[in-house]
Amino acid sequence: MSTGGAESAAAEAMASEAYLAGAAVWEARELVAELCRHFYLQGWVTGTGGSITVKANDPAVPLAQQLIVMSPSGVQKERMVAEDMYVMSAEGKVISAPVAKPWPYKHPKCSDCAPLFMKSYLMRGAGAVIHSHGMETCMATMLNPGAKEFRISHMEMIKGIKGHGYTDELVIPIIENTPYEYELTDSLAEAIAAYPKATAVLVRNHGIYVWGDSWINAKTQ
Repeated sequence: MSTGGAESAAAEAMASEAYLAGAAVWEARELVAELCRHFYLQGWVTGTGGSITVKANDPAVPLAQQLIVMSPSGVQKERMVAEDMYVMSAEGKVISAPVAKPWPYKHPKCSDCAPLFMKSYLMRGAGAVIHSHGMETCMATMLNPGAKEFRISHMEMIKGIKGHGYTDELVIPIIENTPYEYELTDSLAEAIAAYPKATAVLVRNHGIYVWGDSWINAKTQ
């Protein structure tokens, strides 16, 4: 490698380290912890069920290259703190993991939703993704056990979903649940590709994955 190339690589490494240790990532860590606690109180996630992830927004870094902050698996949502979070590269590689806590806490483990979250980031350019186990989402998938879609129109709340008005029909694909979360990855990707207008995918008898260009949009979709 030339001297110029080495200096450029060193500068990029220093910039990456500064980004990882900077305010954008720390604020994203705190935000995810806060949202987990809030969603737990709302009943949208359970103690260890459901997950949240956001991009660490830094105006100097293009969205596609921004680091990803993701909630862990096996940590009680109502007790999450910023230090519990995982930080991942834009490609989904773990670059910062939490330190193990003493008993009775389990050993740190990244969210089982990670491969599904990455599909939303890579296929939709999302800025945040939420996986909820809300009872309402499960019930929506149980209305018609054979349905592959949830359809509804003339509902005031539809106006809050991007690209929809009161008289429009909202269509959300439904995929079948699997014994393990990672096994949903391919069917989620297929649903995302098949429904370009959708901002969510329902998982029968399980919950929902919903995304937006920010945590606010993901939360209100």
